This record gives sequence, C-alpha cells and structure tokens, in this order.
Amino acid sequence: MTLKYAYFPGCVAQGACRELYMSTGALTSALGIELVELKKGSCCGSGTFKEDSQFLEDSVNARNIALAEELNLPLLTHCSTCQGVIGHVDERLKEAKENNPDYLAQVNGILQQEGCSPYRGTSEVKHLLWALVGDYGLEALREKVTRPLSGLKCAAFYGCYLLRTQEHLPFDDPYNPQSIENVFQAVGATPVYYRGRTQCCGWPLSSYATEQSFQLAGGHLEEAIAAGADCLVTPCPLCHLQLDSRQPEVANMTGKKLGLPVLHLPQLVALALGIAPKELGLEKHIVSTKPVLAKLGL
Repeated sequence: MTLKYAYFPGCVAQGACRELYMSTGALTSALGIELVELKKGSCCGSGTFKEDSQFLEDSVNARNIALAEELNLPLLTHCSTCQGVIGHVDERLKEAKENNPDYLAQVNGILQQEGCSPYRGTSEVKHLLWALVGDYGLEALREKVTRPLSGLKCAAFYGCYLLRTQEHLPFDDPYNPQSIENVFQAVGATPVYYRGRTQCCGWPLSSYATEQSFQLAGGHLEEAIAAGADCLVTPCPLCHLQLDSRQPEVANMTGKKLGLPVLHLPQLVALALGIAPKELGLEKHIVSTKPVLAKLGL
C-alpha cells in the first residue's frame, strides 16, 4: 500500500532551509511515499500566535488541519516546530470536540467566514520522523539502503518541540528518545549520545539574549564533538539554522573551535538510499558537509 500524506512544508523549508524541502521530496520519492502539498496552508505561528491569542493559534491551525481533512489524509510536516504547534492544537481541539463544543464552534465559525471547511478532528498530525518509524517502518527502510553509512558517527539533536509539546508522543519517550538513533542504525550509521541532545538549541532566545543563546548552542556542539560525532542530525529546521548557519558566530562568541556539520534528517537518510548529495542541497550549508561526504567516499 502506498503511503500518502497531505504535506505541510512550513515556512523555513521554503525559504532559509530550501535544502530541507529538496531532500524531503527526494527521500519520499525514493521510498514511494506520495505527498500532496497543502499550497493553501499558512504559517503555524511557531508558538508566537498564542502569546497574543490562543484562539488565533487554534483558528489558524484548525484551518491547516482542515485542509488535510478535505483530502482525507494525515497531515505530514518535516518541521518539529510545526509538528509541536499544529499537533498540540489538534489535541486541544479534539478535546474541545468532546468537552467544549461551544469553543470548537467558535473556531469553525472563523473558518466558515473564510470559506474553509470546518475542523472535524479526523486527521492525524505527524512529523516525517514518526512517518518513517511508525508508518514506513525501520525494517522496510533498512531494505531500501543501497549505500550504508558505515563508520559515520551521528549525533541526534531532537530539540524541544518534537518531544514535549504534545500530551501523547508516538513511538518514543520524551525524556529518553531513541527514534532518531534507531533510524541511524537502520541506515548503517553509528549513534553518538551526549547530554544536550534533547535540550533547546537556543533559537528562541537569539533575538533578545544572543550571548546566552549562542552559549547554549555552543555547549551542545562541543558536547557532540567531544563524544566523537562526525555530524549532528536534526529533525527541526529552526535548530538547523541555529546550529549550522549561526555556528561561525557561536564559535566566535564562545572562543571555541567547532566546525561540526549539521544535517537535516531526510538528507542523512537519503544519502543511505544512494541519492546524490547535489539533489539534497548539501552544498548549501554554512558549515561544510564535505567531511561527512569524504567519510562516505563521496
């Protein structure tokens, strides 16, 4: 059976991290996963809408979910922040459907004014990681590997939103997750563990507490390097921006030599499926990914 999803790429993957958009398309195509992109989807708000209004966050994301429901498909995103926000809204509205129908009616009233279908609570919201682990399956993924990532030591950086925004976390433990490391093993790489892998990258602090933000990021990178990692792998584009694009600034502020390549999760998996680095946008990173490719003989 072909897996099919309503695809919510989010903002960052269509702008600052275009390589994430590229690599997700390349990976899902190679796995035979069909994505129907939600062209009318809107920004989830990245957790900022609720600072002004919970109702605003719920209404905007009820519409995003309703777009997937129109297709009778689960909503898939490769952004941990989008997963955290939309997934949390979905949980809250499903609870409202049972216990606070008047509130849900208010939300759907806004959608009706905009000419949108109502939120029904019939679609799942899931991250690409959960789709790989839970829907596609690690054994099936292992069978697709044509270029095992043997000898490559990978450190996962889960970040905050993927693990701790929702009441019910599929396929993993929010305090001691293993799903990304299980993916590493399925594609032949060696997992590297370090203390900061489930902590905040510091991105939310960067606009008003830059020094503290960079110290936080620098600490995670130093720990991963000390643990022997060849690269850091993250399922979150905002974590990627903080840990890759700002890594030279982090190094300057902390006075520490870093230079650790940071890969998006679909880039790493796609490499194991034999997809060319150019198709994955690996040349677009700020910290060079050449050491990773050299270790793989590419």
